[in-house]
Amino acid sequence: MQDKKKLSGKCTKTENSESSSVKPENSSLEKTTTFKNSGKNLSNYWLMKSEPESRLEKGIDMKFSIEDLKAQPKQTACWDGVRNYQARNFLRAMKLEDEAFFYHSNCKQPGIVGLMKIVKEAYPDHTQFEKSNPHYDPSSKEDNPKWSMVDVQFVRMMKRFIPLGELKTYHQAHKGTGGPLQSMALFTRQRLSVQPLTQEEFEFILSLEETEPS
Repeated sequence: MQDKKKLSGKCTKTENSESSSVKPENSSLEKTTTFKNSGKNLSNYWLMKSEPESRLEKGIDMKFSIEDLKAQPKQTACWDGVRNYQARNFLRAMKLEDEAFFYHSNCKQPGIVGLMKIVKEAYPDHTQFEKSNPHYDPSSKEDNPKWSMVDVQFVRMMKRFIPLGELKTYHQAHKGTGGPLQSMALFTRQRLSVQPLTQEEFEFILSLEETEPS
């Protein structure tokens, strides 16, 4: 993999299914990033998608699984390749120590596989300037870069894999009962590779670890 920056590990290859639906830039973060947290130490929660299976694009493998993250020095890597303005704005909203679910996407069995945390807040994504990179953006200028990335660090694997199908079952049920996953972005804005979670959503999904698969 080409990584011309002096970072401590391989940069992620985030899914690019969102690229075909890039929307005009919105300078203000959408209201949906308001979280239901309370107390002095506010934390935001996220779901971030990456492809665990090999897929070549311009000769570069887009694969980056949670196992790949675990294998990096200090189990830390940059989260590059986001090319959707809304997802980019979510990256820019992230704060140190925010928690995120690592979600395997664009694969035979998509779902949540583990937890990671934000260890470096948003800074310019170097891949936008690399002509050989699939995420190269000739319209982005180094003195005014369009795209950002963050650094993430592996925290732990989920106690059990939480598949997309199980989350969808709860989402459908909660739409009728007003449950925690009724408005989950994974289903209301599923094309985004970086998505916000409310504290209620985050805690409910964590609780699924202790249950038998539905």
